[in-house]
Amino acid sequence: MTWHDAAGPLTDFSIEEIDRALDVNLRVPIVMARLAAEQMTSRGRGHLVFMSSIAGKVAFGGTALYHATKFGLRGLALGLREDLHPHGVGVSVIYPGFIREAGMFADAGVELPPGVGTSSPGDVARAVARVIEQDRGEADVAPLPVRVGVTLGALAPSLFARIQRRGGADKLTRALAEGQREKR
Repeated sequence: MTWHDAAGPLTDFSIEEIDRALDVNLRVPIVMARLAAEQMTSRGRGHLVFMSSIAGKVAFGGTALYHATKFGLRGLALGLREDLHPHGVGVSVIYPGFIREAGMFADAGVELPPGVGTSSPGDVARAVARVIEQDRGEADVAPLPVRVGVTLGALAPSLFARIQRRGGADKLTRALAEGQREKR
């Protein structure tokens, strides 16, 4: 599921497009987790890792559908972590921020605002290994300023929204959606 499949005002999406976004970003991970968890619990070991997004922790305008799926994935992973813990199965969720060289921002050719850093695909891979090895429930993969912003956004969503509006986040999400549409 790419950002363009779920970026834009909710009213711009057909019911079929909404269903596709929910299927790809949420339903499929739920079904796969159900099937894998059954096997892992019977063995008494294993680890599920879900790939979410920073968008699963804070929301920006113009991407409500994408956020809904990523917030849902967070809830699934955290709840499942508690369910599977007594059976020796770990569950973790990764929240990548802006990734250079790969993914939706690289594909769309969007320029990030000054001071907004990126991470590499290797950073994401190292985070996956770390959460499995340390049985950590969550890991943000983003430079410190982005992680601080996400923490602020989770603690004070209204303040975060005002800061994002003033910082021009709407321009970034529009540029991303347009860049992805051009790639279709």
